[in-house]
Amino acid sequence: AGPSRDPAPPSTGWARSALLPVRGAQDPGRGGSMGGRPSSPLNKQQQQCLRGQVDAQLRNFLPCYRGQLAASVLRQVSQELGPQEPAGCQLLRSKKLPRVREHRGPLTQLRGHPPRWQPVFCVLRGDGRLEWFSHEEEYESGARPLGSTVLTGYALLTSQREYLRLLHALCPGSSEDHAQEDPDSLLEVPVSSPLFLQHPFRQHLCFSATTREAQRAWRLALQGGIRLRGTVLQRSQAPAARAFLDAVRLYRQHRGHFGDDDVTLGSDAEVLAAVLMRELLPALRAQTPPSLRGAGRARAWAWTELLDAVHTVVLARVSAGLRAFQPEKDELLASLERTIRPDVDHTLQLRAGLAGRLRTDVQGLLESCLRQEVDAQLPRVTRTLLSTVEAAIEALRTLLAQGMDRLCRHLRQNPSGARLRREVYSFAEMPWDPERMHTCYREAERARGRLGQLVAPFGFLGMQGLVFGAQDLAQQLMADAVATFLQLADQCLTTALDCDQAAQQLEKVRGRVLKKFKSDSSSGQRKFIQGWVSCIFLPFVLSQLEQSCKKELPEFEGDVLAVGSQALTIEGIYEDVIRGVLLQRINRELRKALGASDTSCTLAGPHGLLGHASDLLGPGGVYGIVMSEGSWMEQHVLCLLTQPGRPRS
Repeated sequence: AGPSRDPAPPSTGWARSALLPVRGAQDPGRGGSMGGRPSSPLNKQQQQCLRGQVDAQLRNFLPCYRGQLAASVLRQVSQELGPQEPAGCQLLRSKKLPRVREHRGPLTQLRGHPPRWQPVFCVLRGDGRLEWFSHEEEYESGARPLGSTVLTGYALLTSQREYLRLLHALCPGSSEDHAQEDPDSLLEVPVSSPLFLQHPFRQHLCFSATTREAQRAWRLALQGGIRLRGTVLQRSQAPAARAFLDAVRLYRQHRGHFGDDDVTLGSDAEVLAAVLMRELLPALRAQTPPSLRGAGRARAWAWTELLDAVHTVVLARVSAGLRAFQPEKDELLASLERTIRPDVDHTLQLRAGLAGRLRTDVQGLLESCLRQEVDAQLPRVTRTLLSTVEAAIEALRTLLAQGMDRLCRHLRQNPSGARLRREVYSFAEMPWDPERMHTCYREAERARGRLGQLVAPFGFLGMQGLVFGAQDLAQQLMADAVATFLQLADQCLTTALDCDQAAQQLEKVRGRVLKKFKSDSSSGQRKFIQGWVSCIFLPFVLSQLEQSCKKELPEFEGDVLAVGSQALTIEGIYEDVIRGVLLQRINRELRKALGASDTSCTLAGPHGLLGHASDLLGPGGVYGIVMSEGSWMEQHVLCLLTQPGRPRS
């Protein structure tokens, strides 16, 4: 059920046309750091050729997606009917949709032609969309922004020197031109408190804050928006999301790309657009005229404009193609559910039998590969990742305990109703407060360099996704702990208690929550490491066995076809066999590192991997809780404060 093989690179006839500016309108939702030219580097013929490229990609990709939808439904049904984890989650699951805290304020932006620093009023929306206006009054009046962008795929830089180095390396063949640039050229003058948003396929956004404090606040807010937009598929438990990620991985494997990287960050359309842009990039670099709009940094800016124009066409066409596929996908999922569920036990028995026979055939080559290529580095990778997650969780526990202690302390001090409302709201908002959560998120970032060096030889380039996954885990645990504390406190507080008695009850709740947090964080940590270590090594092992073991598969094709299930493919069974053997080694290393003997060996997760980041998150992802007017704590404590004989606030 894989895509048709098409190892040939995409046609680049469109790129051979002259890349001359053509008058046209810019999408205001994709405003660049230059404010947007009233022109496009692509003519109609080039745009049409790009649309043809996307259509060809979708024709190759959709058969693989259909096959993975069937496999994903089988996995979901088998998990629903199979034995459940005995312990389960101790913390309650919070129920708010994932979001970032809205942030707004004045900045200066490099925009216009020629580019100049101009004041703007910026707003980061809760869904991770950044908008900018000429003045705050325009925002307040509901006027249309000057420009906006979703933050998917961006990287944030706060060093002008680092950004200039990136810019120098960006445009092909332009390094010799920088020395000839005018000394007052683009970005030559030092920028105070810069915020550079760089994207591999879109125009860059260049802002500057008024103070270091404002720069820090914007940096934390923007990083949260980038993560929120990037992990939308990884957080989802929906079969379609998991099937899509599996299909992208298999599609790229069929084209010779086995290493995991950050191309899967974003929505389904954004991911597919990024896959095609990576395929087009070598041809773009090779065939772009050297005289592309000036020299040095100005030429690099023009290069980003060209990429942005190409990406705009590609993303729009991919989005349209996936929307057109949506009715078929919905009907297919419903049909698969009806056909797979009644016969799931028989299907799984046949699958287990085929997997056992296949494992016998590949066992020798697989064990040899693991001993020679993986076993030496597996302990170091596992322990490095474990120490990183442990540090993040310890910082999280400290922050949680401080928040609960603060509430108990304020309750003992007989606060006013307004003050107590502020404290309750602040505690409930803690999972979404970038400043308070920063200490936990920073721990996830610390090992990026060291871990990246360890895993690079295995073709793993997905460190951004890994860090985002650890930060999502921390946010999910905090959201669950906060929701649990509030719920348990609601159950134990009554109007018969005075403030001291109520505080004593909350301290008991504090102890219960910390015990539950310890259990869930330990389980979450273990699953997270299992999933990500698998994600690091599995593609590498598959690539090493591509020539030797894959030749064993055709003799099993007839047996798979005889089963008659869309959800079973010989390639999928083969990968599960490799994954299972690899997970045995990962669990062994985890037992050594944790000193435990109960490490789970259940297979689950997107990409077909156990305990990938999304397995630790509920439907829809990381949830929060926002206290509203009349919430339980306000009601109970305000009643206590206004009882007869007590002073009114």
